[in-house]
Amino acid sequence: MAHTDNCRDWLGSLSDFVDGELQDALCAEIERHMADCADCRVVVDTLRKTIDLYQRTAVPPTMPQEVRERLYRRLDLADCLPRM
Repeated sequence: MAHTDNCRDWLGSLSDFVDGELQDALCAEIERHMADCADCRVVVDTLRKTIDLYQRTAVPPTMPQEVRERLYRRLDLADCLPRM
């Protein structure tokens, strides 16, 4: 199997790898692959940095109360609005 085929095989597992959700044996295989594959190391490093940056800078979305009320009324969900 060509090196790029191995990369494609691992691509679907890299997110779970970064999240620590894979079995130890599969993690070891991916780590062995990355030891020889600069491209996959870059992908994993970039994914880790992206996740870290998002977690450090993400701001929960906010919506002005009057906009929320109009939206709920428009969707016929006014009964679901919190009482104030």
